[in-house]
Amino acid sequence: MSPIERNTLPPSGEPTSVVRRMSDLFAAFGPTDTALGVNELTRRTGIPKATVSRLVKEMEAVGFLERRGAKVGLGLRLFELGERASRRRSVREVALPFLADLREATRQTVHLAILDGTEVVYVEILPGRDAPWLPSGVGGRLPAHATGVGKALLAGSPPQVIAEVLAAGLVRVGPRTITTPGPLVRQLRRIASSGIAYEHEESAPGVACVASAIRSADGPPVAAVSASGWIGKVDIRRVGPAVHTTALSITRALTDTRDRENGG
Repeated sequence: MSPIERNTLPPSGEPTSVVRRMSDLFAAFGPTDTALGVNELTRRTGIPKATVSRLVKEMEAVGFLERRGAKVGLGLRLFELGERASRRRSVREVALPFLADLREATRQTVHLAILDGTEVVYVEILPGRDAPWLPSGVGGRLPAHATGVGKALLAGSPPQVIAEVLAAGLVRVGPRTITTPGPLVRQLRRIASSGIAYEHEESAPGVACVASAIRSADGPPVAAVSASGWIGKVDIRRVGPAVHTTALSITRALTDTRDRENGG
């Protein structure tokens, strides 16, 4: 069940906390929503209108929401806090020069993403020339199983993470999204062996993608990088080694950066 459909009472029947309700209000804003009214927020969250009105006023007062006429949008305070998220910031800062080089070498759209639960969150996107329409956007989310970066991240994740993805259900996103557990698990095993994940129209029509995970020490992947383009215009099998090399280079750079920070 999506946050938009979520009721204000959890399965236990206990009242939902203020924090959970605030989270639901944030989640009500979709990728293309710049401002929403109280009535729409009430409809999307299922929270009583009086409660929504009160929370909106309080969240506006501290900068989490901003008034835009009769509606409200996400506030600057959220951006400021987001910039302090160390994992996202440090990975992006270290990776950005390598991402730029990869785009220059491949002429394709380059993504940097992290795994959050069963979804990927896009940290950076560098559009390529003549880039196809992609469902991704900086700060946006997609189901991990339906993307190249997601499969690259899942292939290096602990078994319980993969089990959580399978339990959540493999929803269809693109024409060729993998929607049954067996084929996905077999593909993840191949990706774990080769270090390269391929995607053909799994996230959007006409799109091909190749991805590789970025690691930190011997733990699970911290992020993944990909190159995406039009099917028929890009040979992702030839682009694959460049993406993999970029991921390895970012991994080394992250390790060097953290060694310096730790005085190593």
